[in-house]
Amino acid sequence: MNLNASSQLFAPCPRGLENPLAAELLQLGASGVHSVPGGVGFEGDTVVVYRANLESRIATRILLRLFTVAYRSEDDIYRASHAFDWPQRFDVGRSIRVYLTAQHCPLKSLDFLTLRIKDAVCDRFRSAIGSRPNVDTRAPDVRIHAFLDATQFTLYLDTSGEPLFKRGGRAVAGEAPLKENLAAGILKLTGWQPGMALLDPMCGGGTFLVEAAQIALEIAPGSARSFGFEKLKGFNAALWQKLRAEAEVRRKPPAPLPIYGGDLYGDTLKVAHANLHAAGLAQAVQLKQANVLEISAPAETGVLVTNPPYGERMGEQQELAEFYPKFGDALKQKFAGWNCYILSADMNLPKLIKLQVSKRTPLFNGALECRLFEYKIVVGSMRGPKPALGDAAGRSGRNGSI
Repeated sequence: MNLNASSQLFAPCPRGLENPLAAELLQLGASGVHSVPGGVGFEGDTVVVYRANLESRIATRILLRLFTVAYRSEDDIYRASHAFDWPQRFDVGRSIRVYLTAQHCPLKSLDFLTLRIKDAVCDRFRSAIGSRPNVDTRAPDVRIHAFLDATQFTLYLDTSGEPLFKRGGRAVAGEAPLKENLAAGILKLTGWQPGMALLDPMCGGGTFLVEAAQIALEIAPGSARSFGFEKLKGFNAALWQKLRAEAEVRRKPPAPLPIYGGDLYGDTLKVAHANLHAAGLAQAVQLKQANVLEISAPAETGVLVTNPPYGERMGEQQELAEFYPKFGDALKQKFAGWNCYILSADMNLPKLIKLQVSKRTPLFNGALECRLFEYKIVVGSMRGPKPALGDAAGRSGRNGSI
């Protein structure tokens, strides 16, 4: 990339987090920011590309747009892909993989189109230098992303490599883990800020806790990993080291924070502890094995956020139908003054929990459609509040323990 030139870029993200991502990219220096379903388009130079990869907590990846052309046939796709000067972008010794997504594409076989794009890239190398790059479907050096709608073909070069939610610090994935960028985006939606008490009483692998601690300590989410742009031609190593050093200066040393996690099962809590330890955050977060129905609020006010299990089988559904009313009672009795957020794919949750929902935010956990349910627990009231239009920010309170 040319340091002084502004490039067209696109950052996909979990559906429902487009607006928080747009605000984040503006803070990182992006211009021309505009949200579309599933991501954010923007403009930026090399500094913006490097910084967005290093510091975006919500983006899934940062894609550099190479071109957009009209198409009608597979041959149009091949010709446009072959015409691009690939040897200018990366060395033939780099392995490649092509990814393709489409909406309303009239062509029949997406697998065949993917193959045609790959052939075009390799044929362009062979005609230019006499050899072609290898294909690696598992760990490619260079990832090429194609997108087709009904009439337009767009090709992107992936500057991230591995998805950005792979922070490089998770020791154990655990069962059905929450993606890190979805957790970070949800924290943004809750209005939680460093210094406020935060509790996840069903923390599982501890994703909310890790993300919150990294935010509080100003740890760049990409500080423990490498990126795709490091393998492209024109990589500016001096600039990259400068940006990494600037991020490192802002980083605060680990210290106890008003961030708390709990879980009913000790084995699950061990996973959370392992992930916190791998991220260097074990001393920043307080963990305790506890039944969510028996815990007390660790501070007078704060934010509770959790992604409870949801039932796929009839027996589990019956258990949850018995659990949720008790959970609602526990929140009313012990969390007055708190703002509580529950991410769930169970659309019956509000009826079962018997609290007044103040906000429902549609989100997607992968392909799974969910809602982030907001409950503002009013001091001195045994009922949920009326729907509110204000933001969801909790207030900071004194330290405590669950």
